[in-house]
Amino acid sequence: MRVKDCMCKKVVRATSDTTLEQIAKLMQENDVGCVPICNQENNVIGFVTDRDIITRCVATNKNCSQTKASDIMTTKVIKTTPDTEIDDATQTMSTNQIRRLPVIENNQIVGMLTIGDLAQSQNIQPQEVGDTMECICECKHHQ
Repeated sequence: MRVKDCMCKKVVRATSDTTLEQIAKLMQENDVGCVPICNQENNVIGFVTDRDIITRCVATNKNCSQTKASDIMTTKVIKTTPDTEIDDATQTMSTNQIRRLPVIENNQIVGMLTIGDLAQSQNIQPQEVGDTMECICECKHHQ
């Protein structure tokens, strides 16, 4: 099984100039917890998670309507491709302790693989999802 078989193909994007208030609204409207930040060529240059907004903006008393994605976004983008084997993708998620993995093809984002996508897939064993989640949640680094 490959990433393209269980990734979410509908990806909400924003730019580095998008305010966190706008990103939070995108998250609410689309029921997502992560928004990739793309440049003019639609290449992923970072991402903002719901947790980033809380810990890097709200908790530090920044104004969400004035703070831009570029002010708080994570710029280390760990990614995969649609043709990557699921086992390899879950290993990448485990090793890097990340819950979301942008899926890139021809330098463009074409999907997002999340721990939720893995849990909902009927072709992935619950034990495998549990093992991946356990590795992600170890107390080294959290996204």
